[in-house]
Amino acid sequence: MFEGLSEAQAREEILKAVGAYCEKYHTKKAFVQGDRIPYASRVYDKQEMMNLVDSSLEFWLTAGRYTEEFEKKFAAYLGIKFCSLVNSGSSANLIAFMALTSPLLGERAILRGDEVITVAAGFPTTVAPVIQFGAVPVFVDVTIPQYNIDVSRLEEALSPKTKAVMIAHTLGNPFDLEAVKGFCDRHGLWLVEDNCDALGSAYTIDGIEKLTGTIGDIGTSSFYPPHHMTMGEGGAVYTDNALLHKIIRSFRDWGRDCVCPSGRDNLCGHRFDGQYGELPAGYDHKYVYSHFGYNLKATDMQAAVGCAQLAKFPSFVERRRHNFARLMEKLQAVSDKLILPEAAKNARPSWFGFLITCREGVDRNKVVQFIEAKGVQTRMLFAGNLTKHPCFDSMRKSGEGYRIAGGLENTDRIMKDTFWVGVYPGMTDEMIDYMAKSICEALEE
Repeated sequence: MFEGLSEAQAREEILKAVGAYCEKYHTKKAFVQGDRIPYASRVYDKQEMMNLVDSSLEFWLTAGRYTEEFEKKFAAYLGIKFCSLVNSGSSANLIAFMALTSPLLGERAILRGDEVITVAAGFPTTVAPVIQFGAVPVFVDVTIPQYNIDVSRLEEALSPKTKAVMIAHTLGNPFDLEAVKGFCDRHGLWLVEDNCDALGSAYTIDGIEKLTGTIGDIGTSSFYPPHHMTMGEGGAVYTDNALLHKIIRSFRDWGRDCVCPSGRDNLCGHRFDGQYGELPAGYDHKYVYSHFGYNLKATDMQAAVGCAQLAKFPSFVERRRHNFARLMEKLQAVSDKLILPEAAKNARPSWFGFLITCREGVDRNKVVQFIEAKGVQTRMLFAGNLTKHPCFDSMRKSGEGYRIAGGLENTDRIMKDTFWVGVYPGMTDEMIDYMAKSICEALEE
């Protein structure tokens, strides 16, 4: 088949065929009323598939040239200095938290028993690293209809053991970064922005609009298929702090002290002339470990998909905003029965979903079951109230391992009355209108 062709020519023929395959077999059909409308879905074309195959033909497999390209371009998009690609958003949160436990941070390092302020109305992997390490999450209630941390309760949550605040921007809606960052700055606390559901969201602070994930000390992203862009699996950790970046890379890459990329040795020229711990002088720096780390790198094939997605990403954000605005307009007629979502002050969200809370007298389960039967997929606000889940059973019984600052009244209401539908960029106006029509019909039943 490739007789007489150079390797470069053979690769070009393969990629051309892959592009044609994608266009023929992966082109989505037009929406017809009654078709299933998922809350999220991948949006891609032949470029993602061609990049994926291009990477696979090299058979490097682990992090390589596409990884370096993605990290560089993603950092440039965010306007931030350092980015580390990892294998999932959950791993990104794990590394972001664990970086703050490094002895290299001195007195600011989080120790076992120290406290981290967060919320229970969210996804568990924002909180899991805190508990797994042996630190104590302190849960604060949220507001409705912003669904983010109630900043009026931050001082109440503070204690002499507080070292950090680690919270997510809920479904693309930024939390009150001005208040939260001000609180952290006053008390010398770390701020981790879980940006997994909010990539592309913007927030104006000190008169400057910045992308979420770049205002705190560390930001995290997820590239799981439902998210704002996808690699299938994948995530990223980013920061402007050079020391935190060094620690993040160490935890991602087995805990090693060396910063040489995989497959490249002795870039610094000092591989065999250092003294570390109680090791013999000149011990190979590639096998010196400054942390108890992990191997959480992504593959280059994932990164290849990400590079193609990143080129399209600004259009994804604009479509999400369009879809959200259209659905908001269509549902105004039933705002007496539903509490519709509200953007945070100073925020320009890149919406991940459209959150809805049923007003008193409206049964969420009946509404959800009706629109699901119409083909509209729904989701809860993840855990609802994480402290009510079986993973907290032993801690609830012992009364140890976490703390609640004040009550979680709105969190409990969200658990009982709230759901959301999607606004992903592959949705057409016809799909948005059908969703709105189905929701309105559910309220007439």
